[in-house]
Amino acid sequence: MTDNYQPIFAVQQLFTNPVRLLAPMEGLSDPLMRQILTQIAHDLGRPYDWSVSEFIRVTQHLLPAHVFYKYVPELHNDAKTASGTPIHIQLLGSDAQLMAENAAYACELGAPAIDINFGCPAKSVNNHRGGSVLLDEPEVLYEIISAVRQAVPAETPVSAKIRLGYTNTSKINEIRQAIADSGADWLTIHARTKTQGYKPPAYWDKIQSFNTLDIPIIANGEIWTAEQAQACMQQAGTPHLMLGRGAVTRPDLIAQVDSNIANNMANNIANEALALSWQAMITHQIKFLEGQAKNDIVLIGRYKQWLAMLTKGYVEAQILWNAIKREKNKAAIINALQTSTYS
Repeated sequence: MTDNYQPIFAVQQLFTNPVRLLAPMEGLSDPLMRQILTQIAHDLGRPYDWSVSEFIRVTQHLLPAHVFYKYVPELHNDAKTASGTPIHIQLLGSDAQLMAENAAYACELGAPAIDINFGCPAKSVNNHRGGSVLLDEPEVLYEIISAVRQAVPAETPVSAKIRLGYTNTSKINEIRQAIADSGADWLTIHARTKTQGYKPPAYWDKIQSFNTLDIPIIANGEIWTAEQAQACMQQAGTPHLMLGRGAVTRPDLIAQVDSNIANNMANNIANEALALSWQAMITHQIKFLEGQAKNDIVLIGRYKQWLAMLTKGYVEAQILWNAIKREKNKAAIINALQTSTYS
């Protein structure tokens, strides 16, 4: 048995079929949001293969256990959400040794996999030499990934999430080679540079060049509908997808993606059973408002953030938003939800 047999076998098992992942969205996909979205996917019969946590920032020391539990309370539950979706821990930092030490400790706490963030475009992160700014230093990508790979157990997968570049794509070949040499088990690519931010379009075709790597490639970015998911897979040349803001706007998107593929194969016979009605969404929104948070002010703020995004996917959400956008009482918001117009 070779030294790399275990991780290779584990990765092959994970990617037996096309994977669908819930993205790590800073300030959005917190534990409560993960719980709701993974439950919806589970109930629709197409659960996420796994989700990735918001990034945990590594700066000057080995983080204490309570920090990991704060960001990933699922570690108390075999690193799974209540519906059974595994949660991979994402780390962000620029010191290879510190990243390795924290990754190893995360594994001791029960992390099933480690993901490394090289994609965050936030100025506050980039200015402290974290996230996408490191795409200008491919040698640092290599150092961090390889250090983490060597530090964690052989059976624990290590992945990376990148963008196409920082200000431009001029270093894409060096980035690809750094990933190839690092020992990463798979790679997720957001199909824009840092400078392009989240402005449409996403350049899915640019992902194609990474398919020469001997690891699975997961495409991400600007996937709001099942049709866009299909276009992304075709242009990127990979069957694997990470869903982000589109999955928050339409929590049934994951089911719609694979339903659309199946329907196209069956002469476009419509399958509306997997569409989540506004009536069904009301129940999940109330569960969100009854979830855990530091206080009701924080919880209501987080809910309004979600409702504002739901307005892109549901007409009824816009009506509700207009009615409660200035409301500060949680009970009043729940009452408005319960009497919300739905189709």
